[in-house]
Amino acid sequence: MTFMDAMITPPVRRRGRPPKNPEGRLETRELLLRAGVAALTEKGFAATGLDDILGRVGVPKGSFYHYFDSKETFGAALIERYGAYFAGKLARHFDNTALPPLARLHAFIDDAKAGMARYAYQRGCLIGNLGQEMGALPESYRAQLGEVFADWQGRVAQCLEAARAAGEIAADADCRRLAAFFWIGWEGAVLRAKLEHSPLALDIFTEVFFAGLPRR
Repeated sequence: MTFMDAMITPPVRRRGRPPKNPEGRLETRELLLRAGVAALTEKGFAATGLDDILGRVGVPKGSFYHYFDSKETFGAALIERYGAYFAGKLARHFDNTALPPLARLHAFIDDAKAGMARYAYQRGCLIGNLGQEMGALPESYRAQLGEVFADWQGRVAQCLEAARAAGEIAADADCRRLAAFFWIGWEGAVLRAKLEHSPLALDIFTEVFFAGLPRR
């Protein structure tokens, strides 16, 4: 059963109780979220089976609904989790005042590239993956995905604004527009890198993006 099959099939309440220990309950929920993120970054939403995720953490299917009300709720939690995780990654690099602003953006890119290489380019961006599948997803995800992209885009814009203030790019640079262009291009490059199992698309996008920044 894929996630979309499960979306349109009412959950069957089965016997089984959640752990009495609240810490155990939280731990199982966390394991389900981690397994879900891994699966969706690899396969996407429609191709991921619920049994695949449950099998990764050893949770019986009948117990799933002790942790999430529905598959739609689970998917929303995955979007929230991944969005916050990646926002934290951006913050770690962009808050690093030991580096000039553009170097911070370079550092984030290098970190993200290393992350893809670590998994042999089999994992992409969960948010980007879901965005491509939006026609087959619950409509409630549209606004949630948009909010995540808006948050990431705003963080890159702030980094570019710092670069503008430091004189690294032109004083009249439209940082919000440049940040939007960055994420449009970066998500496409991530998709291509995953397709080709190669960092070439990431390298090309990075080179062209920085070369195209308006200079003083």
